[in-house]
Amino acid sequence: MKHSILSSDARGQFAGHETFPLRLLWLKKAYDAVECGAPIGTFQEQSAIARFGVGRNMAVSMRYWGLASRFIEEADRTLRPTPLGRAILADDGYDPFVERTATTWLVHWAVAGNPFLTTTAYYAFNALTAIEFDPPMLVDELSDLVEARGWKATRGTLKRDVEVFLRSYIRREDGQPEDAAEPLLAELGLIREARFGGWNEFVRGPKPTLPDGIFAYALAEFWDRQGGSTVISAEQVCYAVGSPGRVFKLDEDSVVTRLMGLEALTDGAWIWTDTAGLRQIQRVGEVNHLALVARGYHPHSALAVAA
Repeated sequence: MKHSILSSDARGQFAGHETFPLRLLWLKKAYDAVECGAPIGTFQEQSAIARFGVGRNMAVSMRYWGLASRFIEEADRTLRPTPLGRAILADDGYDPFVERTATTWLVHWAVAGNPFLTTTAYYAFNALTAIEFDPPMLVDELSDLVEARGWKATRGTLKRDVEVFLRSYIRREDGQPEDAAEPLLAELGLIREARFGGWNEFVRGPKPTLPDGIFAYALAEFWDRQGGSTVISAEQVCYAVGSPGRVFKLDEDSVVTRLMGLEALTDGAWIWTDTAGLRQIQRVGEVNHLALVARGYHPHSALAVAA
């Protein structure tokens, strides 16, 4: 059942972005504002307009996307960078100005691989079985989900959230690649307009701009969510809800090709096996998740592996 794609403790969220998709420059601005820790109201105070150079609603949206990307977090009524956010967006980080596609793939993994702040994106990438869909179809399915779970969200709220979701992922015809107002996630080309007016389609395929290190990081997180088994099957990685195969819209051959390369990528910590038609990855050593991210930016960086 599509209603079971979310864990029982998940609470759907269909607002918070103030109807603005994530823009190119927002993550660095949000990071800099909370780098040393900041009050929870930093993005909502009147001074936010001058600080960020945007209207108050945009500043609130900036906070939302910083949290949704998992580059910043809220704890003890304080906003601060996550270790991942610091590794990437610090001035000496891997990509402080979000110029590399690896960062955009990481943001997509956070947005579409986790339902807690971005339920619509998670549902669309993990529950829609059809390649093509139109907004009313997605709104209808989300309405059914909301009703089944007893959540509070009006159809108007769901419609606006679907609009923001599509604007986040579909490149504008008049947009330029370097346009700071262009939605960041649109550059991945994961959703495009279909031949029929008003319809859209997911783009499945090998995703050559997705670094192996970022794929491995996503797999590590997905693997942990499955309960920490020492073995995971290729089928799970391809097709399970929340898997890299679903979230990145990879075809099966592309997933298997990447899995076969993990032994070299992880310095032997993860081993590919294909015995009697059973294709799986075995974990014989632990790999630091942030070290996998580092390899997404610097493929030959040192990898912390514990036997």
